[in-house]
Amino acid sequence: MPGISSARMADSLAALRTEVVACRRCPRLVRYREEVATVRKREYREVEYWGKPVPGFGDPNARLVAVGLAPAAHGSNRTGRMFTGDRSAAFLVRAFHAAGFANQPTSVRRADGLRYTDLYLTAAVRCAPPGNRPSPEESSRCRPYLDRELRLLTNARAILGLGSIAWDAIRAAVPEVYGTDPIRTPFAHGAVATIGPGRPLVWASYHPSPQNTNTGKLTFPMLVGLLTRIRESWTPASPRRQS
Repeated sequence: MPGISSARMADSLAALRTEVVACRRCPRLVRYREEVATVRKREYREVEYWGKPVPGFGDPNARLVAVGLAPAAHGSNRTGRMFTGDRSAAFLVRAFHAAGFANQPTSVRRADGLRYTDLYLTAAVRCAPPGNRPSPEESSRCRPYLDRELRLLTNARAILGLGSIAWDAIRAAVPEVYGTDPIRTPFAHGAVATIGPGRPLVWASYHPSPQNTNTGKLTFPMLVGLLTRIRESWTPASPRRQS
């Protein structure tokens, strides 16, 4: 959508957000997210959970689009903002801050003042799935939302998949959104795929889950280093468009 104004882009993303929040396409995920929001975790027993699909969040003029797996049951499913309120979020947002994409190193709740610059954060699936594992059918039903976001985020110079499920969702979206050949690059931390002139580079990272960060599979320097490489891949010949 070349030449789209910032105001029109924001309006379109706002319309998409409204659709995402109202979505009930996947009965299993609807039941699970609402059950979690009703029963709640003991430490959050007095907190009102979001309990709905979680929309993307960030800068509509972003050059980096980061795609996660899905909301955590007691993280984004509780707070209503992508990667907010759990250990994965704490690790990821601290790295975004260190790399210059976030105005603060914490992501605790929707009204905590967090702002992203040059970054838009979204997910392959918008509802918390049991065991953090959406089914292939659920991922497929949710993918049109990612397709639409990528079409709207016309300043994107890089797309980052956080984990193999996000990587697969991006691989599925790229031919539909950009009209290019499928990505054949296998998933690996730091992998990068070129999809054509004037198109974003597609990068991969291990997911910032405690399973990866507690074991050292993904370290803080690894993630900050990758985010720095992504930023350095932008050339002076591709500045952010001004509207």
